[in-house]
Amino acid sequence: MEITKISNEGQVMIPEPLRKSHGWEVGQELIAIDMGDGILLKPKKPFLETTLADVAGCLKYQSTPKTIEEMDDAIRQGIEESWHGGS
Repeated sequence: MEITKISNEGQVMIPEPLRKSHGWEVGQELIAIDMGDGILLKPKKPFLETTLADVAGCLKYQSTPKTIEEMDDAIRQGIEESWHGGS
């Protein structure tokens, strides 16, 4: 357990061993959550947590589905063009 104080500006210093154990660097944004009997600090994540179910289907293909053969032909054509300088 570490003990710290609140400054006149309302700042709380997080002791170095705790910062290091969580990998928190200078400038790390934290979320303060009121737990009733205290405050929980958690790192702010740059993106909201999502599951595959949350995003599945968000980029729907707007044409007739391609067959495996059509995909293979397109890959083959791309390789040939890159090998032959686009000719």
